[in-house]
Amino acid sequence: MARANTKGDVPASELIRRYIAEHDDWRGEKLAKIREIFRKTDPEIVEEWKWMGSPVWSRGGILAVANAHRDKVKVTFAQGASLADPDKVFNAGLDGNRWRAIDLQEGDEIDEAGLMGLVREAIRHNLSRGKAPRAKVAVAKPASGKSPAAKAGGSKPAGDKASRKRPAVSKRTPP
Repeated sequence: MARANTKGDVPASELIRRYIAEHDDWRGEKLAKIREIFRKTDPEIVEEWKWMGSPVWSRGGILAVANAHRDKVKVTFAQGASLADPDKVFNAGLDGNRWRAIDLQEGDEIDEAGLMGLVREAIRHNLSRGKAPRAKVAVAKPASGKSPAAKAGGSKPAGDKASRKRPAVSKRTPP
């Protein structure tokens, strides 16, 4: 698994390990299981540490972020609204137009197969959005080296400073 070094010399993977260890209750156990699921779903997933202390998993863009709250562990998928969720794993943020989340309370079981399916779907979505390099369009110039408009005495584009000059003001002399 690739690991992003995002805080000085401390690798993100170590910061995530510490974050999990700081939560030495059920929340740490859930975070460790979530991390394990992401890591075994795809070895090319990158672990990152963002937003002043959040574990993030990425591949072709952000997949998800996880946070421990007082009464829950939340896993938020950045493009969740665009993902198929046939197993109905998402249970929070269902009305949003971009994010979807999984809220896990103490005693909740993690649907490992369902979460793995969402991770795979998020990777597929991110990689399908990859931007192909733009083709550069060359503008042909005549042999003279001037554009056709300049050669014909054409004016400069409307956004050019020269075209925005103030009109000349005539000075009036008092009668």
